[in-house]
Amino acid sequence: MADTGTANGAGADTGTLPAEPAVDAVFRPVQAGNAFEETVERLLSAIKLGVVARGERFPAERDLATRLGVSRITLREAIRALQEAGYVESRRGRSGGTFVTYVPPRPSRAEARRVLADMGGDLDDLFILRRALEVGAAVLLAERGLTPEQDALLSERLAAVDGAAVEDYRRLDTVFHLTLAELTGSRSLCSALTDARMRLNGLLDAMPMLVKNLEHSGAQHRAIVDAVRARDPEAARLAVDEHLEGSEALLRGFLA
Repeated sequence: MADTGTANGAGADTGTLPAEPAVDAVFRPVQAGNAFEETVERLLSAIKLGVVARGERFPAERDLATRLGVSRITLREAIRALQEAGYVESRRGRSGGTFVTYVPPRPSRAEARRVLADMGGDLDDLFILRRALEVGAAVLLAERGLTPEQDALLSERLAAVDGAAVEDYRRLDTVFHLTLAELTGSRSLCSALTDARMRLNGLLDAMPMLVKNLEHSGAQHRAIVDAVRARDPEAARLAVDEHLEGSEALLRGFLA
């Protein structure tokens, strides 16, 4: 479906997609009937999930259009809309391309409530969906066990979130959780969790980061990984449940 026009902004980009589990889920083909709207949604998801972080460049226009299954004209229109909304900027020249400029709003209860209202206000629905997906992924991995390559990848993701600076914690925490879905081998599961995490991150980004909570989350992450490695499905279920319960309690308390 790609057109042959000269690239504008993103076409000058020579970047490549980062090797993270959310990439395929975010940049999956859009539905033909709503190509423009879904392309905007995919690009916003990439920005807000940190797949393409602030200051980083989107991939080459041809590569991105092919992945999304849209024409380059549609992709440019979507990028232009995001540029007008302040999410990206296009730079010309050999080192040009489309760069993320989005800065999340300052954490506040009012912002969290606004995000929740935009989601339709159904917090329980989001929590139930996330719990079903994440518990299911961890239990399945514990039942099947990990290959050495999978174990190494999970160790890498765990170490990254453990060592994350506060400003980069949310992105690396997201990658860790999506890695559990990715390791199941189910694209549908990974896509569903990516969509749920996109909604959840809008709320989490509106909350202040609590260092003590991050330390607690780190211990819970390690408990999840230990249970999966031990091939103990019940321990994996309990570890994920405890982790998600803590996150849900914080969100409910903040929104109250």
